[in-house]
Amino acid sequence: MKNIVYLIIVFFMQQVQAQNERGLVLVRDGSSSYSIVISRGASPAEEKAAGILQDYLVRTTTCKLPIERSSAIAGKAIRLSEDRAALQPEQFTIEVKGPLLEIKGGARRGLLFGVYDFIENFLGCRKWNAGEPAYCPQYKELLLPGQLHKTGRPAFEYREVYYPGETDPEYLDWHKLQQLEDLWGIWGHSFNKLVDPAIYFKSHPEYYSYFNGKRQPLQLCLTNDTVFQIAAESLKKAFAAHPDALYWSVSPNDDIGYCECDACRKADAVDGGPQGSLIRFVNRIAATFPDKKFTTLAYTYAARPPLKTVPGKNVYILLSNIDAYRLQPVGEAPSAAAFRKNLAGWIAKTPNVFVWDYYTQFTNYLAPFPDIPALMPGVRFFQQQQVKGVFAQGSGATYSDMAELKSYLLAKALWDPGLDATVVADAFIKGYYGNAAPYIKKYLDALRAAAEKEKVPLDIYGNIVNDHNSYLTPALMDVYSSLLDKAEAAAEPDPVLLKRVERVQLSLEYTYLQQSRFYGIGQHGIFYRTPEGDWQVHKGFEERVNRFVKRCNAYNVKELSEGGMSPAAYQKEWQSIFENGVRDNKALGAAVTLKYPYVPEYPAKKERTLTDGVPGYLDFSYNWLCFAGVPLEAVTDLGTVTDIREVELNFLEDQRHWIFLPASVVVQVSDDNVHYREYGRQQLSLPEEDFEIRRHAVRFTGAVSARYLKITALNREQLPEWRFSRTRKPIIATDEIWVR
Repeated sequence: MKNIVYLIIVFFMQQVQAQNERGLVLVRDGSSSYSIVISRGASPAEEKAAGILQDYLVRTTTCKLPIERSSAIAGKAIRLSEDRAALQPEQFTIEVKGPLLEIKGGARRGLLFGVYDFIENFLGCRKWNAGEPAYCPQYKELLLPGQLHKTGRPAFEYREVYYPGETDPEYLDWHKLQQLEDLWGIWGHSFNKLVDPAIYFKSHPEYYSYFNGKRQPLQLCLTNDTVFQIAAESLKKAFAAHPDALYWSVSPNDDIGYCECDACRKADAVDGGPQGSLIRFVNRIAATFPDKKFTTLAYTYAARPPLKTVPGKNVYILLSNIDAYRLQPVGEAPSAAAFRKNLAGWIAKTPNVFVWDYYTQFTNYLAPFPDIPALMPGVRFFQQQQVKGVFAQGSGATYSDMAELKSYLLAKALWDPGLDATVVADAFIKGYYGNAAPYIKKYLDALRAAAEKEKVPLDIYGNIVNDHNSYLTPALMDVYSSLLDKAEAAAEPDPVLLKRVERVQLSLEYTYLQQSRFYGIGQHGIFYRTPEGDWQVHKGFEERVNRFVKRCNAYNVKELSEGGMSPAAYQKEWQSIFENGVRDNKALGAAVTLKYPYVPEYPAKKERTLTDGVPGYLDFSYNWLCFAGVPLEAVTDLGTVTDIREVELNFLEDQRHWIFLPASVVVQVSDDNVHYREYGRQQLSLPEEDFEIRRHAVRFTGAVSARYLKITALNREQLPEWRFSRTRKPIIATDEIWVR
């Protein structure tokens, strides 16, 4: 009897070993003896996971496995189940046990993550981009390893990639991402949501910050007990409205003006700054609702950790690194030194730290922004510093430069920061761009090499026009365009690949159009002078603008910058440029001497900006000279004594960027640059609060002959209180001196 039992055991072990060696055959030649099994009382997640797996097995093998609902497992089966007790939230396991394939998941989409991981890593499917169907290979035989046990768990508690993928639910599940709307009951800057100034400020100004000598509805007075009570009541209502939310933001508004009343100043003195009263207030809220998790923004004036106060156990710090440049990974970039110091300080005080990071140029979403090699190392640095979550802010729902690739890389890194960034990027480029992939890779490599050679800072608030003499020179633009032309030719037989390449081309085309405004009437500009002396638009230019706008509309470009214009508005602006043409100007090309320096971050064409014949349009960062806290005093040499009938200057009003009309403008004329006489003078009133961007023409008329013009525009002595800042000075911006 013992021998018989021994032989049976040996036979069974041999069978198991043989199966392990052969592997588990799920499907062969379009048929299978397997079924997908979920429990009789299956949860919505189990039902959804079963349907998804069934669908992708059909796509890859043409075989539709039946879905059975049973508590018992008999025979060959793919068992899907949630195990919230044994597995952590979002964790999953994939295991082969003899003839059984079992996928288990924890709470919060753990099972869905496991199923999509199986679909990607064992069926070989790829969800390259949001809004596009997944790539699915075809199999006659679907074979799994006989010995398979895989566990997946997130590296970060919170993982959000804020790109167009946010709009595709499958993309989020496939790449194991989250949305703030799913996790936060109240998100971001929240003081006004908790204590609405529209309701309270008029009758109770003491609820709000005492700043610059008066109460203002900029931030909250965080030592006021009634403010705490109102905020707590607002949160109670929000809890009831969003019972499934995990986090609740108690954070300053996106503004200056923290409270400087005696009580707040006393609290802040203990902790070395306004972060003291902020964390104390958030801690008080958190202690009142100990079963909730609260986040607060460590941003601008609250970025540094307090000297003494420690965040509560249910308080999460969301630290921003908005000031860092993006060419190098955040873990080593010199510009991120302050962020790294703040991060270390917060980590020393609390294990609950999230990071708000940035991955696009917000002033020009389509700007070529070669930060790709820095993305995954940056996420790895966050993990090494024990950060618990990352909000990776891209361009949101609108398309931006290489959004598909950046979104994919960030998603992979946030789940597993240990992945090889080069391997992941190369796999994406090869898989997504097909025959065009070699040229796309060469384009990205060339762009990156030029940026590294020029040590371009890659500022998220930079401007591609100002990079016309670094990594976006006309010569380099030709190199990039040639590579993308080759990519287009390689993709042309395949309409899907062609569209993907055309999306990449949008960045160069936008750069070309923006820079052509800067070049104006010169080489690479919009206009040229005919032999008859007339100014004309270069042939094909209008068609090029129209084609660009058409492609923007086709490829999900909704905004060209953060809060900026739509493609339709951009086209309208271009039409105005074409219609207005070039104005005759006796100061064109004249030499200019400045007494005071312009803002060096926006050099435009330096002094020549004022006589290059090119208006500044509505973007202060190019074709304008800006003067912060000092006057504009410019002497223009017309070259010879000239009859003057009119002098015009244009000034920009962009209050969001602290740019205001000058207090006064004086024009003087001279024959010898020594003895000047006044030609005209105007006082300009300070406009009311209005964040619409405008150009203002200041004109002086009168018949006079002179060779030299001296323009003096006085800056305002201080900022208006509704745009007050202790770190900013009033700016005046002018684009051209027009003389007729």
